[in-house]
Amino acid sequence: MALLDNLAKAAKDFFVEPDGEAPAGAASAAARPVAAPTAAPAQPLANLPPGATQPEQRHLDHVAQLLAGDGRDFHAFTKMVKSLAASGLSGTLLYQTAFNAFAAVTGLDLPTLLTSADSLTQKLADDRARVLARHREKTGETPPPPGKPSALAQLREQETRLQAAVATLTQQLAEQSQLLADTQQQLHQESTKAQAALASYELANAAATAELQAHQQAAKSFLIK
Repeated sequence: MALLDNLAKAAKDFFVEPDGEAPAGAASAAARPVAAPTAAPAQPLANLPPGATQPEQRHLDHVAQLLAGDGRDFHAFTKMVKSLAASGLSGTLLYQTAFNAFAAVTGLDLPTLLTSADSLTQKLADDRARVLARHREKTGETPPPPGKPSALAQLREQETRLQAAVATLTQQLAEQSQLLADTQQQLHQESTKAQAALASYELANAAATAELQAHQQAAKSFLIK
């Protein structure tokens, strides 16, 4: 961006100028030292999938587009800070130099610049709330707006139906398995009884036949002359 190039050049000009020659537009700001910020520890994000440590490029692009402005806001100022930090500046000198140059080019004072930072922070918070609300709708945590539910919500509904169907089939399978086991046991018992009865009959039949034949042979032997 041409404006950022101009800001970077202005910052370097401020950095190399002798004391007392700062542009008038930034004189009041230069008189107030800007304390170097203390970085707050990053808060751990909840519900991240395992191994998710870097954002996707599409999300980086979305946030960049969200923060994009006219070059006269705190986001543009942070770009200048990063540019000057790459050249070796740090701490109070870094932020004082960056602000002097930024104020000289844009005419913004420090309160306006910090108000811009608050606005951008709120913009990010509002966007995050919108994304989280949409995410909860997709996952079925909250009712979707009127109309066709999301693909994820449809899949969750289908999963619930299939789980219920599987539970019913599992119960039916358990009942039928028990019925099969009982039937097989009864079949074995009845089959054993039938085999025992047949064996008993065969013995009785064979004994009667043998006795009959023996008497028949005796009769023939003793009675026929």
